[in-house]
Amino acid sequence: VDELRCVSAPASDHCHFRPHEVNVTSPRGPVRGWKVIMRRPPEELILAVDGGASKTDVWLLGADGVVLGSARGPGSNHQLSGLDAAMDSVGSTIDTALGDAGLGGQGSPAVGTGVYCLAGVDLPVDEERLTDAVVSRGWTTDSTVLNDSLAVLRAGVRSGWGVGVVCGSGLNCVGLGPDGSVVRFPSLGELSGDLAAGGSWLGVRTLGLALRSRDGRGGPTALVDAVPAHFGLLDPEAVLTAVYTGEIGYGRLFELARVCVQAAEEGDAIASDAVGILVEEVVAMVTATSMRLGVADDEVEVVLGGGLFDSDYSVFGERVEAGVREATPRARFRRLEAPPVLGAALLGLDIVASDEQAEARLRAGVPPTSETDRA
Repeated sequence: VDELRCVSAPASDHCHFRPHEVNVTSPRGPVRGWKVIMRRPPEELILAVDGGASKTDVWLLGADGVVLGSARGPGSNHQLSGLDAAMDSVGSTIDTALGDAGLGGQGSPAVGTGVYCLAGVDLPVDEERLTDAVVSRGWTTDSTVLNDSLAVLRAGVRSGWGVGVVCGSGLNCVGLGPDGSVVRFPSLGELSGDLAAGGSWLGVRTLGLALRSRDGRGGPTALVDAVPAHFGLLDPEAVLTAVYTGEIGYGRLFELARVCVQAAEEGDAIASDAVGILVEEVVAMVTATSMRLGVADDEVEVVLGGGLFDSDYSVFGERVEAGVREATPRARFRRLEAPPVLGAALLGLDIVASDEQAEARLRAGVPPTSETDRA
């Protein structure tokens, strides 16, 4: 079911990936420029962007690590919305952040350095085409486009290397070794061999489990009541019908991932089994990354980011940590609850060669409870 209320076969990973050939932003020059009305020269400013499926965060900061403006906008994953729509979302959020910093008017790009950590930058072709799209908008003089998992990794690690995993609507993992080597995954769902592609997969499965319980194909589960209650409907069949007809957007099924995790936390066996499948996939990614980097026996930092790790329910993260320790017993885990845009901002400081005081100043602006470090 697509957003035009037309019935079609869903993608096998339930993500409705849009082909690049119908989502190419034509070079059209800057959509909008801004004139700096502050004392700082434009080349000393950094624009940090973290764009995911559900939201886009933008920070504007100086090379000294002081955040001057910020904004949160709608999601900007080009695989879900198309490239033009994703860039429009990034642009509107940048506009708001610049306004928050006291910048406005027309003219040359206001910012010298831009770091865009975006969901959906999974293959080299994504990096190439999104870089072209970002440059065509003229937001920054120098633009670096990266996968959003790198923002999580940079924000969380303190040793300079480690493994970062993002489990939100999707699932991705990245590793940076002590020798500078990098390990990545395509993370394109079933197309790239992913058995459980993050919260979107879990959300769809949660609806399916509720339906199977109702029609006799599955056992009893609290999801029969929890799923329709989440959407304010009477039963799972009503949810299915609403998704089929477009009254509920297909992407909203991601919301059921937390419903499933909560049911698992409360002891529901069927929900727990579903969560366990996703846990196994996260563990497999982290373990494979550590092995490929050759650090499985070392004290490697593992940063856990994304909506499912941010949830109020501990069962998901605890099961991931236990599974990773079986293969990487000396792993140290960091739950990153600060917005991953912190990592994009830190990468910006790296690019302009800011000193350690700038990083410390930037990190000091993050609430002290935002990270939990556990051996």
